[in-house]
Amino acid sequence: MVVGVAGMESLSLSEKAVKMRESLLKSQTITDNVVSILGSFDHRLSALETAMRPTQIRTHAIRKAHENIDKTLKAAEIVLTQFDFSRKAEAKILRGPHEDIESYLEAIDQLRRNISFFSSNKGYKNSEGVITNANNLLTKAISKLEEEFKQLLASYSKPLEPDRLFECLPNSMRPSAGSPGHHGHHGDSAHKNHSEQNSDLETAVLTPPTLIPPRILPLLHDLAQQMVQAGHQQQLIRIYRDTRSSVLEESLRKLGVEKLSKEDVQKMPWEVLEAKIGNWIHFMRIAVKLLFAGERQVCNQIFEGFDSLSDQCFAEVTTSSVSVLLSFGEAIARSKRSPEKLFVLLDMYEIMRELHGEIELVFKGKACSDIRESALGLTKRLAQTAQETFGDFEEAVEKDATKTAVLDGTVHPLTSYVINYVKFLFDYQSTLKQLFQEFVKEDETNSQLASVTMRIMQALQTNLDGKSKQYKDPALTHLFLMNNIHYMVRSVRRSEAKDLLGDDWVQRYRRIVQQHANQYKRNAWSKILQCLSVQGLTSSGGGSNVGGDGGNSSGVSRQMVKERFKMFNSQFEELHVKQSQWTVPDTELRESLRLAVAEVLLPAYRSFVKRFGPLVESGKNPQKYIRYSAEDLERMLGEFFEGKTLNEPKR
Repeated sequence: MVVGVAGMESLSLSEKAVKMRESLLKSQTITDNVVSILGSFDHRLSALETAMRPTQIRTHAIRKAHENIDKTLKAAEIVLTQFDFSRKAEAKILRGPHEDIESYLEAIDQLRRNISFFSSNKGYKNSEGVITNANNLLTKAISKLEEEFKQLLASYSKPLEPDRLFECLPNSMRPSAGSPGHHGHHGDSAHKNHSEQNSDLETAVLTPPTLIPPRILPLLHDLAQQMVQAGHQQQLIRIYRDTRSSVLEESLRKLGVEKLSKEDVQKMPWEVLEAKIGNWIHFMRIAVKLLFAGERQVCNQIFEGFDSLSDQCFAEVTTSSVSVLLSFGEAIARSKRSPEKLFVLLDMYEIMRELHGEIELVFKGKACSDIRESALGLTKRLAQTAQETFGDFEEAVEKDATKTAVLDGTVHPLTSYVINYVKFLFDYQSTLKQLFQEFVKEDETNSQLASVTMRIMQALQTNLDGKSKQYKDPALTHLFLMNNIHYMVRSVRRSEAKDLLGDDWVQRYRRIVQQHANQYKRNAWSKILQCLSVQGLTSSGGGSNVGGDGGNSSGVSRQMVKERFKMFNSQFEELHVKQSQWTVPDTELRESLRLAVAEVLLPAYRSFVKRFGPLVESGKNPQKYIRYSAEDLERMLGEFFEGKTLNEPKR
C-alpha cells in the first residue's frame, strides 16, 4: 500500500485519475457481490422460517398441554388431599372425643375447612354430596362435643366446703369454731373497734378459691369455642347454667345460706333473727368476694373472646344465688320496724355499701344489669328503713310508758338504753354519713347526725320529766332527774358525741343537773333546817328561862328548844333511813351532793347546839335531845345515796 502510494506520487494526474476510477469500479463490484450474497441469505432464512412454523406451533401446543396436565394433576392432588383429610377427620370423629379430645377438635376444624373448600369449588363433580356428608358429620361431631363439654364441666364442678372458703379470708373475718356465720353485734366488745374493723375488711385483698382446675379451663374454652362456631350458643348457655348454678347454690347451702321468705322472717324470735342477720352479712362478703368473683374468673376464661356470652352465662349461673341472698335482705328491710333493728339495718347497709364496687365490677355487662339494680335497690331500701327507724326510735323514747319503777331515784333503764343506743350510733358514724348522703347533701351529713342525736336526747329528757312525776317526794323527783341527766352529760362528754353536740350542749345540760341538785337540797333539807332556826323559840313566860351564857339564850323557852331537838332528831333519822336507800350511782356526783348538804346542815347544827345546847344540858337527860354530834351527822351523811335495803346493817 505504501508502494502504491509512492507509485501514485510518480504518476501524472491523468494516470492517477484512471487508477482511482479502476479502484472505485472494483469496490462497487465487490459491494454488489456482497449485497447479492446477503439478499440470498435473507431469502433462505425466510424460506427456513416458513418451513419451521408448523413445528413451532406443534411445540407450543405440546408445552401448553403439559402445563394443563400439571395443573390438572395439582388440582386433582388438592382434591384427593381434601378427600384424604375428610376420611381421616371422619375416622377421628367417629371414634369420639374421649380418647384424644385435642385431635377430635383438630378433626372438626379440618372438617370445617373441607366444607369451605368444596363450597368454594362447586364445579367439581359430587361436591354437593361431599358438602352434605361433611355437614352431617359435623352435626354429629358437635353433638358429641356438647356431651363432652357437659361431662367435663360436671366432673370438675364440685361444691366448695366452708373450710376452703374460710382459708381465703383474713383472720379477722374467719368465724368462730362451730358457727360458720357467727358475728357478734351490739355488745361493747363488738362495737369497740367497729370503724377500725370495718376499714380492715374494706381494704382486705381476697384471692378467690380455685373453682375448676386451671389445666381444664383451656380445654373447656376450646370446646365452647367450637360450639359457638357451630351456632350452638343456646345449648352451651343451658349446659353451663344447669351445671354451675346448682354447684354454686350447693356451696352456699353448705356455708349456711337459707332460702327464707318474708313470712319466715316475720315469725322468727328477735334473738334468732339477729343471729341470722349476722350470718347473712358474713355470707354476703364470702359470696361476692370469693364465690361470685371466682365464678366470674371461670366464665371469663372459658368464654374468652366472647364477652357478651361470658356475661350472659355468668348472669344465668348466679341469678338464683344472688336472689336468695338479696331476698333475705329485702325481707328484713320490709319487716316491721323496731328500735333494736336499727343497728342490724346499719350493719346490712354497711356491707352493701362495702360490696358496691365489687358488685359493679363482678356483675358488669348488660346481662347482669338486673342483678346490679337489685343490689342497689336493697342498699337504698335499707337506708330508707334505717332512717325511718331513727324517727320511730325518737318517738318511742318520748312516748315510752314503761311502768318500771326506779324507787331509789337512780338512772332509769330507759336512760341507759338510750345512751348506749346513741353511743353505738357513733360507732357507725362513717356509715351514718354515707346513709344520710342518700337523702341530703354531703356537707350536711354532720349536722344531720347532730340533729338526730339532739332530738333523741330531747325526747329522753321529755320522757324523764314525765316519769319523775311518779314520785310523791319532790326531793326524790329532782334526785332522779339529776341522776339521769348527769348520766346523759357524762356519757356524751366521754364519747365522740361531744364533738358533734358541742360544748354549748354539754354546758347547758350541766346547768340543768345543777338546778336539780339545788332543788333536791331545797325540797329535802329546808324543813329540817327550819328546826335549827331561831325563829319561833322566844316565849313570854319567865319561870323556865335560863340566862348565864352571855345572853345567847335570853328569852328562849327550854321546852321549845327541846321540841326543836326532838323534831330535828326525828326528821334527820327519817331522812337517813329514807335517803340511805336512795341512790346516786356516780361517785363524784354522790360525794359532791353529800358535801353540798353537809356545808348547809353542819354549820347550822353546830351553831344551834352551841347557842341552845346549854339550855338542854342543864336539865334532865340531855342526851335524849342532843343525840348527835356534828361528827355523827357527818358520818351518817356519808351513808346517804348508797341504795341500801332496809335490813342492811349500818356501816
